[in-house]
Amino acid sequence: MTRILALETAGETCSVAIMDGDKVLEHFEQAPRRQTERVLPMVEALLAESQLTLRQLDGIAFGHGPGAFTGVRVAAAVTQGLAFAADLPVIGVSTLAACALSAQDIAPHRDVITVFDARMGEVYLGAYCCEDGLARTLFDDGLFDPDTLPALPQKDWMIIGSGLVYGEALRKAYGASRCEADVHPHAKAVAQLALSGFQRGEGVSAEQAQPVYLRDQVIQGAVR
Repeated sequence: MTRILALETAGETCSVAIMDGDKVLEHFEQAPRRQTERVLPMVEALLAESQLTLRQLDGIAFGHGPGAFTGVRVAAAVTQGLAFAADLPVIGVSTLAACALSAQDIAPHRDVITVFDARMGEVYLGAYCCEDGLARTLFDDGLFDPDTLPALPQKDWMIIGSGLVYGEALRKAYGASRCEADVHPHAKAVAQLALSGFQRGEGVSAEQAQPVYLRDQVIQGAVR
């Protein structure tokens, strides 16, 4: 039985989950710009609810981005600190993939394009096949101009995420039988996506818990 603590703070929300075998407990909040102050109290509350300590876990998973610069950094930093303290392995998971899997709870659909508003006139985009509780990558996460979106296979796509502020360009590029802007990545999905990696012994040391920004240069204007 694998026990995983999972964190997801890359967007406007903050969520923490503990997977204990087939059981998953999650705390989820709308917390724009408040992830730094909320995530550790949420971890402590969830551990208490689960009647577990950090050292009883098998690993920590975190949404490594892409997403808001500050939120992505918070998840990585907190994961590092907790993993160092309890000598636990870590696994980073795409926040776009976690959002695609999270969407299955409200709008089940196999082929999903997740798109986040990256500000500065750009979007983060990835495409996934969601089946059997997993999100298999169909197109790797990238940063794109909405006017020069990448070519994707013709499928019955559902498009999700805050990047639907560019909905007209996205629908023109890919078509879509459904669009859902109000979908957020959950820590439960982060744990689900990391599970097989932990079971295969693919967890890495705490210092390797690194965020994925996708921008070559992180500038002050990207912080929100």
